[in-house]
Amino acid sequence: MRKVGVIGAGMTLFRRRLQDTPKELCYEATKMALDAAGITLADVNMVVSGSAPDAFDGVHMKGEYYADGCGAYGRPYMRVYTGGGTGVFSTIAGWWHIASGLADVAVVVNEEKMSPCQPHAQSVFGHIWDPILDRPLKPNLVWIFAMEMNRYMTVHHVKKEDIALVAVKNKRNAVGHPCAQLADPNITVEDVMNSEVMAWPVNRLDISPPSDGASAVVMASEDFIRRRKVQDKAWVSGVGWCIDSTMWTDRDLYFPEYVARAAKMAYKQAKIDSPRRQVDFAEPYDPFDYKELHHMEGLLLAKKGEAAKLTKEGVTQRDGDLPTCPSGGLLGVGNPIAATMGIKIGELFWQLTGQAGKRQIPHEVHTGVAQAWGDLMQYGSVVVMKA
Repeated sequence: MRKVGVIGAGMTLFRRRLQDTPKELCYEATKMALDAAGITLADVNMVVSGSAPDAFDGVHMKGEYYADGCGAYGRPYMRVYTGGGTGVFSTIAGWWHIASGLADVAVVVNEEKMSPCQPHAQSVFGHIWDPILDRPLKPNLVWIFAMEMNRYMTVHHVKKEDIALVAVKNKRNAVGHPCAQLADPNITVEDVMNSEVMAWPVNRLDISPPSDGASAVVMASEDFIRRRKVQDKAWVSGVGWCIDSTMWTDRDLYFPEYVARAAKMAYKQAKIDSPRRQVDFAEPYDPFDYKELHHMEGLLLAKKGEAAKLTKEGVTQRDGDLPTCPSGGLLGVGNPIAATMGIKIGELFWQLTGQAGKRQIPHEVHTGVAQAWGDLMQYGSVVVMKA
């Protein structure tokens, strides 16, 4: 198995109702990543892309529709989709091809346009429910996750004010991100608590915004990196993924076991046996503020029920002992589902190579972990990267 590194990354603005087409978004992100890596499409052997359901864009087989924007013309091409987990899983798919020797250089490009789906992207998810058990209840994602949040709070006696601290932290962190959609340097816990109740205990500011955007990373083999004398690289040292049973009703939602299993797989490969001690910073998936806490515990970076305490104590701040979502995360930068690769894998690359600008963690970091979450409390994907 060959060693694989990320050598370049790029991402577009994250905004609602961008006028750019999916092809144009993919082109912009791909060009940025190639330029950052100091290579051209002539050096690329294959392309991997990730995107959410075709219904968002309203284009059938949209992976083929935007493929040329990714630089896939005349090259092997694969599109993957694991719901929200795509933001990290697509990088794993790129890693497979290089680690196995099938390619020396791969570009991974993720795209999402959620705004064409009217009146709201939520309406797409109205078709994912089991027609016998779920659909008669007319569920939506917000109240499903409100139940999970309520269960997490109840089991661990976590106060809603302590969860709101995550939204405050991430929206403030996003102030330094040039692509951010909802950065806010002045947001307070009171602002989050007083925002509109969507489905108790979820308020509007507990949720990341739907968005449009694209991101890309360039991955290369160790041989290519040494041959081309690439200076800025971050090595993929461990990957993991796990999917739980389809029905979310048959398990206790207070702990994401599927994330823990994916994390253990990645940590074993990365030779990490004490994540809290050996991981310097983390980019867990945070579409809701409670999910950052949930996923920190799933990543074994905090004991069950401890993540809220770490947040309250400032441990997860950018200058803390375990910076968490220093990018600003989905809550601050935006949530174009698959394209969040830029604030997960991209952020690991930028932080580990010292290119994060205003977001740069002030102390030295050598190991980071990114995680994404898909489907209904069901799927986890994890990547560990080292400088």
